[in-house]
Amino acid sequence: MKLNQLRYICEVARRNLNVSAAADALYTSQPGVSKQIRMLESELGVQIFERSGKHLSRITPAGEEILKAANRVLEDVRNIKAIAEEHKDDNRGSLSIATTQTQARHALPRVVSLFRDRYPNVSLHMHQGTPMQIADEAARGAVDFAIATEAIELFEDLVMLPCYRWNRSVIVPDGHPLLDRMPITLEDLAQYPLVTYVFGFTGRSKLDKAFQEQGLEPNVVFTATDAEVIKTYVNLGVGVGIVASMAFDSIRDSGLQAIDAAHLFEPSVTNIGFRRGSYLRSYMYDFIQLFAAHLTPEIIQRAIEAREPEQRAQLFEELNANLIEA
Repeated sequence: MKLNQLRYICEVARRNLNVSAAADALYTSQPGVSKQIRMLESELGVQIFERSGKHLSRITPAGEEILKAANRVLEDVRNIKAIAEEHKDDNRGSLSIATTQTQARHALPRVVSLFRDRYPNVSLHMHQGTPMQIADEAARGAVDFAIATEAIELFEDLVMLPCYRWNRSVIVPDGHPLLDRMPITLEDLAQYPLVTYVFGFTGRSKLDKAFQEQGLEPNVVFTATDAEVIKTYVNLGVGVGIVASMAFDSIRDSGLQAIDAAHLFEPSVTNIGFRRGSYLRSYMYDFIQLFAAHLTPEIIQRAIEAREPEQRAQLFEELNANLIEA
């Protein structure tokens, strides 16, 4: 049994049994992956995957158990390497972060700059995607950290930590009638075409919930994953924008006005998550605390050790009570 064989079966399972996609992700050939899987099955004496013709059709019951064990082995291998690197040189290594465009553009630049000054020999890798993609990458160990607002809580394999609380602003062109109706109401917004985030991005679920609770149907005519795109189309007159308040800059966004909408929507919380069981190097603890000062190494360790839902709920209650507003 070889480590590469374990990597191959885990990647094939992650790629929905698509051997070609797994081979591309592993920078090897499809025949090579198929051959190594057959060799492993022959050695173990059980099938990991059922086949329909030349294609894999499903994971066998034995395969489910083998994959769980294989993932644990690969996690241990990653941790062994990280421990060795930490003791060899605790200021050298790599850090990979999966996040959304909003976080990458507005929340992370200052943190990344400070981190780079402190750890010039740590290479940083930024991955952008949907909240579900981000959480999945962290849950399977493809990245070190996931930073997002939506979906991250759905993954039990992640240690989740709340970082900061934020709310929304309504964005309109100079001279828009809503500027004369402050404080604005949801009924006011419902009268206009709206330009906002795609569902599942940047707290969009809280926006929809607010309208639903008032029995209103928002007229969302344009959606995007990036606040900069949303503001561009507000400038073009497509509709009234609703974005994270951190995404508006009065100097850069000339020609537009921001109306505080915190009284209309429940605040959202941005979280950072990492795979449970991962070995965190010292610079990883530092990155988390640069991003959210209240997340000390002691707090992070408490979160790692909080395996029961009641323990996690108590810790989250403590942390949420002290979150700063972004």
